[in-house]
Amino acid sequence: MRRAALFLDRDGVINEDLNYVHRVEDFRFIEGIFALCRRAKRAGMLIIVVTNQAGIGRGYYTEYQFHDLNNWMVARFLDEGVVIDGVYFCPFHPVHGIGGYKMESQDRKPGPGMILRASAQHGIDLQRSVLIGDKATDIAAAKHAGVGTSVLFSEERLSTLIEPDLMVGRLGDAANLLFPTVD
Repeated sequence: MRRAALFLDRDGVINEDLNYVHRVEDFRFIEGIFALCRRAKRAGMLIIVVTNQAGIGRGYYTEYQFHDLNNWMVARFLDEGVVIDGVYFCPFHPVHGIGGYKMESQDRKPGPGMILRASAQHGIDLQRSVLIGDKATDIAAAKHAGVGTSVLFSEERLSTLIEPDLMVGRLGDAANLLFPTVD
């Protein structure tokens, strides 16, 4: 049986978006992320991170540095009782990438590539799944992939042609709307 997933953007949803975060000392978890993920797990959902990482493509940090930070982040989630089932990242940028990183990629949001790959590898029912992102490109990727519910996490209304299904200013609000019967 295919399972639902909670897809999360990283910078701006899991951690504060402080421009190309790639060091542990700069990583600040957003309030409510662990509680949201615990509720999703209790509801039977997988947790999948889908993140554009153009900082790699721009040469600001390496894939090794990304994986090092990612391993630390996954361990912190484990400390909080949450298993991250997968992390998918796109290091490419079609304009500002350097060397082999300067290219178009269906993995780069708003493309659906990371979501579709995760769905195939983990047997995810996209229609029953949720994506939470803080940018219009996150919502567009969810729509292009066929994710059933898209949530824009932003304190400000973003102008976008693609409307999210829900909009919240706090992750606690998202947890209450998405998982009202799960404590």
